[in-house]
Amino acid sequence: MKMNEIIRERRLKKGLTQEQMANYLGVSAPAVNKWEKGVSYPDIVLLPPLARLLDTDLNTLLSFREDLSEKEVGLFINKVSETIDEEGFEAGFQLALEKIEEYPNCDLLVGNMAMLLEGAILFSGQKKKLKEKYQTEIENLHWRTAQSSDTVVREQAQVVLISKLMEKKEYTKAQEILDRIPKKNPVDKEQLQANIYIEQGELHKAEKLTEEKLLSATMEIHGILLTLMEIAIKEKRLDDAEYIADVHKKAAQLFDLWEYDTYVAHFQYYLATKKRVEFLKILLPMLKSLTSKWEINKSPLYRCIKTKEADNFGAKLQKMIIRSIDEDEDTEFLKDDPELKKIINEIDNNH
Repeated sequence: MKMNEIIRERRLKKGLTQEQMANYLGVSAPAVNKWEKGVSYPDIVLLPPLARLLDTDLNTLLSFREDLSEKEVGLFINKVSETIDEEGFEAGFQLALEKIEEYPNCDLLVGNMAMLLEGAILFSGQKKKLKEKYQTEIENLHWRTAQSSDTVVREQAQVVLISKLMEKKEYTKAQEILDRIPKKNPVDKEQLQANIYIEQGELHKAEKLTEEKLLSATMEIHGILLTLMEIAIKEKRLDDAEYIADVHKKAAQLFDLWEYDTYVAHFQYYLATKKRVEFLKILLPMLKSLTSKWEINKSPLYRCIKTKEADNFGAKLQKMIIRSIDEDEDTEFLKDDPELKKIINEIDNNH
């Protein structure tokens, strides 16, 4: 954020008029107006009192603390993740807050830290305890980025907040946020860009863009199928729900997705319908699939997709699923089941 933007934003936040600020600093109101328009800048001797008036510091005022790049944010995400793994959630949480304080205007940083901390709580063995202690502060980060000028960051935060409001049964507030999210642009920009690349002979760029588009569309279809299955289950159309689960599995196989994706729909279907035998039959191969690497580039569909190793993601997801089976009310029908204990022991022995 530029100095003129910082001056205007913080003046408005303080509830000051340009005239009031001018009187405090001993300058004219038109001078303040020029500062905010970026036409001119405050004299150097005015910077300390201006910073005090706006409740900020000189580094922020002078824009020394600009946004981090995507690469810098990515590296910091890894650092926080490693800190949580090695020193615990509290240490990672404090590290994240310190960085946010250093770069308060970097929405990309704030949004990613909120998502990372949410995920860390989910994968932890102290989900309830950590949520009670940190959830409000993390949620405030989501509310903060829900106002971002960065469309991707803003809509990501809005989606998270809608989910949280629905959990609290605050459906009116959830609807209000949803109404702020614009409908998709009817113009398929990626397809037009791919066409331009092809005509220019830049086939690798066209292929990469199209593969990313295909993977995104495939994941969207999977989400739609899971929603349709959930609706069918709630309407007691169990044959339809099972059919949709079968389609979901076939689609995962057809589009060369991770093996784990082939189990997800049936896992949810058997859990929701409390089909004990079928659920236990699918559980072990599904849990084992989490530790098998998805070699996406071996598929002709995704030769150019860039991938990066996710540290122990599969093992963490394994633990989370096992923990949820042990703790959730929906899995009460499996409590003390000897077959379930056998499956969990087999997974534990493989670590």
